[in-house]
Amino acid sequence: MPTYEYEHLDEPCEKGKVFEIRQSIDDPPLAICPRCKGMVRKIISRVSISTPKSDGELRDLGFTKLVKRDDGVYENVTQRSGESRYMVRDKPETMPDVKRIIRD
Repeated sequence: MPTYEYEHLDEPCEKGKVFEIRQSIDDPPLAICPRCKGMVRKIISRVSISTPKSDGELRDLGFTKLVKRDDGVYENVTQRSGESRYMVRDKPETMPDVKRIIRD
């Protein structure tokens, strides 16, 4: 179940001015604090998303990163053993082997 943040509109209770509560996505938003019965409103909160930072992390997660080097030439910076370092337009043998990367 997701966690939502609510803000007291009047005086905060012992939960504080802003508090979190776990609710089903189908539940209607709260209008009253479950603890102090004061008026509250749902607020939009920040979301933390972790993304890979390095080319090695991308490769380990199964991604392929191509960087344009020239017209029709791309460098495979997440190259795996047996793969070409450069992918050249109209040369399918230089394409990364997707079947080796993607598994059922």
